[in-house]
Amino acid sequence: MSANEEQLRRWRLILGANDADGTGYQLAGLDLQMDRALEALYDAERSGNLSGSSPKIARWLGDIRTYFPNSVVRIMQQDALERLGLKQMLLEPEMLEAVEPDVHLVSTLLSLSRVMPNKTKETARMVVRKVVDELERKLANPLRQAVTGSLNRSVRNRRPRHNEIDWVRTIRANLKHYQPEYKTIIPETRLGFGRRTTALRDIILCVDQSGSMAGSVVYSSIMAAVLASIRSVRTSLVVFDTAVVDLTELLEDPVEVLFGTQLGGGTDINRALGYSQSLVRDPSDTIFILITDLYEGGNAEEMLKRAATLVSSGVQLITLLALDDKGAPGFNQNLASKLAAFGVPCFACSPDVYPDLMAAAIERRNIMQWAADRSIVVAR
Repeated sequence: MSANEEQLRRWRLILGANDADGTGYQLAGLDLQMDRALEALYDAERSGNLSGSSPKIARWLGDIRTYFPNSVVRIMQQDALERLGLKQMLLEPEMLEAVEPDVHLVSTLLSLSRVMPNKTKETARMVVRKVVDELERKLANPLRQAVTGSLNRSVRNRRPRHNEIDWVRTIRANLKHYQPEYKTIIPETRLGFGRRTTALRDIILCVDQSGSMAGSVVYSSIMAAVLASIRSVRTSLVVFDTAVVDLTELLEDPVEVLFGTQLGGGTDINRALGYSQSLVRDPSDTIFILITDLYEGGNAEEMLKRAATLVSSGVQLITLLALDDKGAPGFNQNLASKLAAFGVPCFACSPDVYPDLMAAAIERRNIMQWAADRSIVVAR
């Protein structure tokens, strides 16, 4: 590119498009994406109501960390607080009442957490807590029941407590004791699930925190916190962009986990797998859930080698292309196909199906068949 063309390019990015542009220069590729990110903040008309725009804002906050250096990102985030109405919404209770908190709003708040003033941060934490508590109430019991049931299913107990009784097997074993006059069965033998308190499985959740995965970060953090409360499994949570952060010590409180993330930026799956390999104690008892869209910004070939090493060692590796309720995600089909070639299932998963997935993984069922039975599209 000549010096004149470079100058026109810079002026075009500064002036913007439409009436402001007198350069006649046509942007393409990364420059065009940068221009759209700038236009979304500085050229578009915005209002304080985030009810319909939260998903776009969450994605935009991730995009700017990809296109601009940290010093510029911080300025743009501060401008977003004012221009997109976020600061007013957070500081005024009546504004908060007008917006229904959801996963997208949580993603937006977490993306801005580094530039929020302290007063705003406390309000943001309140909003995040409300959403997290609601999701935890919805998801915690199914996940605990699925995991503990699958762990105990192979262990039988002939002197079970009431909440340990396996009613299906107990009824079947006592059909000969049916009492016609009472129209009931007298259970001479009670069969129950065994109780185990030591960790029988290691579960590693390795979560991509780039902008496109914002919803998955929220759901996976809550799921990890629930799993950490189950004594029969040992849960680790690792999040990554171009850096890797182990958030396992924060799992007692999913809100603290979420504020420990930094949504947006690039992606280095290879580095994340390298760190996570160090957490594997017993490969045959390890379930490794990699949550990413597989758009690798690091060394893709090395990443595939690490994944193959995990699988060959006996680790049960599953790639979730998304853990949210948005539907079919965009993902790197090429890398998904290469992972599938050596036995790694790659598919998107909604939060309500995740407990059953974990149960299937713990019971070592065929995950490809499990997905097919539920009409879940698996990458080939």
